[in-house]
Amino acid sequence: MVSENVVVVEGAEQLHDYELVLVINSAAAEEKLEATIESVSRLITGKGGSPPNIARWGRKRLAYPIKHAIEGSYVLFRFQMKPDFTKELVANLRISEDVLRHLLVRLES
Repeated sequence: MVSENVVVVEGAEQLHDYELVLVINSAAAEEKLEATIESVSRLITGKGGSPPNIARWGRKRLAYPIKHAIEGSYVLFRFQMKPDFTKELVANLRISEDVLRHLLVRLES
């Protein structure tokens, strides 16, 4: 179902709204945290996504150790991206050593 204010161009995919929550290993230095956030932002914009709104939730104790870490820095990204590139984004997050956990959710409009 297409709403009245959405323009659909033949052959072009529509951008969808997403939220991405990352738990980044806080044992790393602050510069490494910023580098990880910048890396994820570049990956999103490099694939045609909108520049993300970033909310840093801060450092929190984990419920259980993950990769020997007991604390993590939580970061929320809100952005728009074509659905085809979400698999590549998740694959890159899985292989990152600094990202302990991630959750990518498509928002309904």
